[in-house]
Amino acid sequence: MAQVPKGDGHRGGISAFVLPYHSDGVTVEYRNEFMGLRGIENSVTRLDRVFVPEENRIGREGEGLKIALTTLNTGRLALPAICVGMAKWATKIAREWSNERVQWGRPIGKHDAVAQKLAFIAGSAFSLEAMLDVASRLADDKSRDIRIEAAIAKLYGSEMGWKVLDELIQVRGGRGYETAASLKARGEKPVPAEQALRDMRINRIFEGSTEIMHLLIAREAVDQHLKVAGDLLEPGGELKDKLASAGKAGLFYSKWLPQLAVGKGQVPNSFEELGTLAPCMRFAERSSRKLARSTFYGMTRWQAKLEYRQAFLGRLVDIGAELFAMASAVAYADTIGRERPERRTEAQELAELFCTQAKQRVETLFHELWNNVDDANRSAAARVLDGRYRWLEEGIADPSGEGPMMPPEVKQPASAPAA
Repeated sequence: MAQVPKGDGHRGGISAFVLPYHSDGVTVEYRNEFMGLRGIENSVTRLDRVFVPEENRIGREGEGLKIALTTLNTGRLALPAICVGMAKWATKIAREWSNERVQWGRPIGKHDAVAQKLAFIAGSAFSLEAMLDVASRLADDKSRDIRIEAAIAKLYGSEMGWKVLDELIQVRGGRGYETAASLKARGEKPVPAEQALRDMRINRIFEGSTEIMHLLIAREAVDQHLKVAGDLLEPGGELKDKLASAGKAGLFYSKWLPQLAVGKGQVPNSFEELGTLAPCMRFAERSSRKLARSTFYGMTRWQAKLEYRQAFLGRLVDIGAELFAMASAVAYADTIGRERPERRTEAQELAELFCTQAKQRVETLFHELWNNVDDANRSAAARVLDGRYRWLEEGIADPSGEGPMMPPEVKQPASAPAA
C-alpha cells in the first residue's frame, strides 16, 4: 500500500499494488523468525527509490483501503478454516493414540481423564466445521454483510482451536512435546503435535487479536443502543438534547424490551422439526434474548464508561459466539442429515455433544457477567504497573543472555537492624 499524491490527473489516495522482491531498490535486510510458522517470509525490507509500474496496481488508484477492508472478511474465514483443519487432524491423532497407548491394563482413552478430553476435541472440531460452513454459505450470498459472522468465526475458531491443540498435547504426553524429527529418529511415528501447537498460537493474534475482536464485535452489539440513547449516556450536554434522546429511547425500549421475554425458545414444542436437537435451539434462542437483556443492563449500569469494561464486553461476545456455534452445529447436523442421510445419526450425536458442552460454558459466562474479580484485578494491575511488587522479579537470570537481571533497590525500614 502507498499514499499516492493527488494532482496532475491523479485522484490520489491509498493505493494497492504488487511489488516483487527482485525489483530494483528492494533490499531484504533481515528475515524475521517466529515461534511457529517457520516457513513464513516476513522481513525487514528497505525500499530505496523503487519504481512501481502502473500494471502492478491492484484496482483503481485510491482504492487501496477499500481493497484492504474487503479482504478482511475473506481472511477472517480463512483462519477458522485453518483451525477446522487442525481440529479435525487433532481428533484423528487423539483417537489413534488413545486406542494405541495402554496404561494400567487398558487404552488410555478408556480412562475418564482422557475420555473427557477426547469428547471436547471431537465436539469442538464438529462445531468449528459447522460454524465455518454456515459463515461460508452466508459469504457466498453476496447480498449479505457477514462482518460479524466472519469476526465471530475468526475469534471462536482461533480460541477453540488453540484449546483443542493444547489438549492434544496433553493426551499425547511427552510424545506430544517432542518434535516429529526426534520421534522419527528413535523409530516412532513422527507426529508433529508440538509444531501444530506452535503454528496454532498465532491465530489468536493476527487478522485481529482476540482482544480487538472482542471490542469490534461488542461495538456492533451496543451500536443500536448508542444510536437510540447516545446523548443520554454521555456526561454533560444540552438539556434539550437529553430530553429529546430520552423521548426517542423511551419509545424504542417500550417496544424492544418486552420482546426479550417471549419467543419460540419459551415454547416446549418449538423447533420440533429438529427432533432431538430442538432443546439446543430453544436454549440458544432463550439465551440470545437474555444476552440482549444483559447488554442493556450493562449500558444502564455503566453508561458511557461501558467501553472501559472490556472484560464484561468480552464475556458478552463470548456468550454470543457460543450461541452462534450452537446454532451452527444444529444447522450443520440438519444439513448433513438431508445431504448425507447415512451420517444423520452421527452428526446429530456430535451436535448434541457440542451443545451440551457449550451450554455449560454459556451458563458460566452469564454468571461471571455480574460475579467476578474484575475490579480487584484492575486494582492489582495498577499496583504492578507502579512497580509496587518489583521485588518479586528478583533472583532470575536474564533470558537474553546478557547477564543476571539486577534486583531493584529495596529501602530498608527505619526500624530494621543493620546488616
